[in-house]
Amino acid sequence: MCGIAGIFCTQTEPRLLPQLEAMVRSQRHRGPDDSGRWINEQSTVALGHNRLSILDLSPAGHQPMWNQAGTLVVVFNGEIYNYLELRAELNDYRWTSRTDTEVVLAAWERWGSACLNRFIGMFAFLLWDTRSQTLFAARDRFGVKPLYYNQGPHGQIHLASEIKALQEVGAGCQPDAETWANYLSLGLCDYSDRTFWEGVRNLPGGHLLTWQNGSLAMEQWYDLAGSAGDESDGRPEAEVASEYRALLEESVRLRFRSDVAVGINLSGGLDSSSLLGVVHAVQGAESQVRAYTFVTGDSNYDELPWVRQMLQHTKHPLEACRLSAQEVPELAESVQRHQDEPFGGLPTLAYARLFESARADGVIVLLDGQGMDEQWAGYGYYAAALRGETAGLVQGTSEAPVRPECLTPEFAERAKHWAAPRPFRDVLRNTQYRDALHTKIPRALRYNDRISMRVSTELREPFLDHRLVELAFRQPADRKIRGGVSKWLLRQIAAGLAPNGIVEAPKRPLQTPQREWLRGPLRPWAEELVEAAVERHSSWLIPGRVRAAWRAFQDGASDNSYYVWQWLSLALMSDHVTRPTVSVA
Repeated sequence: MCGIAGIFCTQTEPRLLPQLEAMVRSQRHRGPDDSGRWINEQSTVALGHNRLSILDLSPAGHQPMWNQAGTLVVVFNGEIYNYLELRAELNDYRWTSRTDTEVVLAAWERWGSACLNRFIGMFAFLLWDTRSQTLFAARDRFGVKPLYYNQGPHGQIHLASEIKALQEVGAGCQPDAETWANYLSLGLCDYSDRTFWEGVRNLPGGHLLTWQNGSLAMEQWYDLAGSAGDESDGRPEAEVASEYRALLEESVRLRFRSDVAVGINLSGGLDSSSLLGVVHAVQGAESQVRAYTFVTGDSNYDELPWVRQMLQHTKHPLEACRLSAQEVPELAESVQRHQDEPFGGLPTLAYARLFESARADGVIVLLDGQGMDEQWAGYGYYAAALRGETAGLVQGTSEAPVRPECLTPEFAERAKHWAAPRPFRDVLRNTQYRDALHTKIPRALRYNDRISMRVSTELREPFLDHRLVELAFRQPADRKIRGGVSKWLLRQIAAGLAPNGIVEAPKRPLQTPQREWLRGPLRPWAEELVEAAVERHSSWLIPGRVRAAWRAFQDGASDNSYYVWQWLSLALMSDHVTRPTVSVA
């Protein structure tokens, strides 16, 4: 897990080195163990890297890394979990390291871009071919690892793991009004290649970008709908369950490959108990992998009792990472600086505390259970979709999560209608597809990448192994929701995995007392930010309506605080615009 940066120009750029230095420096938190830079003789191509050492901790893992022939150079972020199997297949290559990065170089040399289909992992990389003078930039299937880019004058392009690196050289320093309008009026974010900053684009998951002499092209190399197919899996349930369990075990086994300590993140739910069960299936009952969970001290939300019950007959040490209301203002400032875009409120802050604890314990890699709800229709609105009802974008609220009536008409008109893709013939899988590729998973992955990398830790998502997702997507609706029970077949699989005596915590869409804290101990802080948002963005927000909605929220008139956090995000982001340190003009 690292930070990558690149600059590609059509003519000599005398400021190439200071630009690259600024980009690399801004991403040091992503890789504090080492950094590297390479600039070609013509000063038209530059690659930079921040290294978080996970595999082969020796200097042999230094990047940018070259192939044996000196024709390909790469900067890589992420993990190719099946790198040992690929290494064995590429046995005629003369290896100089034990890294998966070198496997990427050897695989590209052998198979070209077709190697992407052989990778099991999370990744983003920039690869420069000196023979064809072509950049190849790729991102993993679901976009677990980030990659942003900006096109400048004369066909030049800047790319980096984080937006702030692009802002360091003058790109994307103005808010993108269309993206903000979609977010504030519809609740949409991370659903397309647009970001919250003008001119900054997000390379979508499963896509490959090429650049040659100022010409930019993009292609989709992975298609979930095409890989899963439109036909339902007609095999017996027992056969499917057996295959899925075997893939679960392989996925977790691969993600324990590391030369540093690995831990697990747990809640009291089915997904965490499944993860714990697979860990025991892979490592045995004597496993002592350290476990982490976050708490807020509110029994209405905390799942610590269920987590403790889950672990009581195991040897896993447990660290309960507590977030208090008093910590929120300062932590929110810090997390916002690392997110670069709006984040998910108190749950994200509580999760950030968890990664801080892991890093303090020397646990550099963590696994969590992201992705099962989207695979197996775990949210309540999936059942509603089967009944022909509209499936909302925000879980856990009985009313509209946003307040478009608080926006000025001119600004509200900037929002663009977005229709979710419908590649399948059934409404359930189309809703799952929307969540997996355009709404829930993309934004959760962004939140989680930034808060883990904020403290130089690596987060791995074993349940987002593409083979698991594709298999789950092939299953008919009654294997996902049966008799009013969600994730039905997964529950049958998990029953044979979870430690004895596990009782699942009740399904709760809200994980923290965000509403209560914003109405209570955090009210003065939140009120100050709401006022700041109104004052700084009077062309976007109608002050009287925002204040009235805020008062109504304080009076308990709303069952959600999503729209309030949107306004807080607007104020927080206004305080943390990265100003360019090196001009690109």
